Amino acid sequence: MNLLINGYKIYEIVLVTFLTSFLSVPVVIKLSHHVDAMDYPNERKLQKKPVPLLGGLAIFGAFMVGYMLYAPMTTKMLSILMGSFVIVLLGIFDGLNGIKARYKFIVQILAACIIVFYGQIYISDITAFGLSFVIPEPLNYIATIFFIVATVNAINFIDGLDGLCSGISLIYFITIFIIAFILNTLGGLDVILSLIMIGAVLGFLMFNFAPAKIYLGDCGSYFLGFIISVIALLGYKGATLTSLIIPLIILIIPIFDTTFAILRRLLKGGNIGVADKEHFHHQLLKMKFSMRTTVLIIYMINILFAAVSIFYVLGDNRIALGIYIGLMILLLFIVIKTDILFEHKKKEKTIEEKTKTKKKK
Repeated sequence: MNLLINGYKIYEIVLVTFLTSFLSVPVVIKLSHHVDAMDYPNERKLQKKPVPLLGGLAIFGAFMVGYMLYAPMTTKMLSILMGSFVIVLLGIFDGLNGIKARYKFIVQILAACIIVFYGQIYISDITAFGLSFVIPEPLNYIATIFFIVATVNAINFIDGLDGLCSGISLIYFITIFIIAFILNTLGGLDVILSLIMIGAVLGFLMFNFAPAKIYLGDCGSYFLGFIISVIALLGYKGATLTSLIIPLIILIIPIFDTTFAILRRLLKGGNIGVADKEHFHHQLLKMKFSMRTTVLIIYMINILFAAVSIFYVLGDNRIALGIYIGLMILLLFIVIKTDILFEHKKKEKTIEEKTKTKKKK
């Protein structure tokens, strides 16, 4: 097996981007303090002290270094850089000042359009379980833009605990590399980007895992969601991802959490863009798990879903289906037993009722 990509050793790409990210984080922490880009504690948040919010800049900086050293100069790559720059700027302004949801969507759609129309990266057909469906124009462009924007927001939604979003993203990038290794398709742009992002995210995660010294911020979560969607599209258009169902399986936790967050807020008659404390990770915290344990549990579930995609690629559909069914039963149990979708009102006896009960006894 050839372990060189564009003449560079795989470990070299990961090591260089890891060191760039790792060494950049202390600088970004000072910058966040200087511009007051801090996440201050409140009743909805779990931290007890202000935490720097521009961690995504360290990841993006490492990504840029990785691009300059290892990625090919192509129209596709230029579109990814342009779209990434737009999405990171959006995240910075949103994190500092807050931007209305409709304006955020407009900018996200703009970044997605750069990928679709300038980079010519889009879904042309969907293949799953041996079936293939061709998507006619312009529906294929609309579907691709929707996929990118939905992924950006799904990854942003899951960013609620120390190390959660960055860890889930890291699992995704590692899984893409493993699949490419299995299929011997290591030369694709999706694989190069995955290796760059493995190093970039891992270096940041050293400071982001609980107790976090720095947060991704919107610039980081938006960028991770954006690059995850782009890698999925590149892999699907190339040969790494034999089916679009593979990235969807790997991203099942963010998709699951986002879907139920939207349904929950609609059922309550609220605004789907208003944050609450009923996300998947909040439900685990209510079960008295610590923050670290909660994050590790979600990591493990995500790793098992990643294993499903790997077994699917290997053709071991029986094993993949067995793990998948088991995990879906687990998620269904969580939906039924927690407040992630429906609020379970706990009937507590009032003081008067308790007094009456004691007198009867």
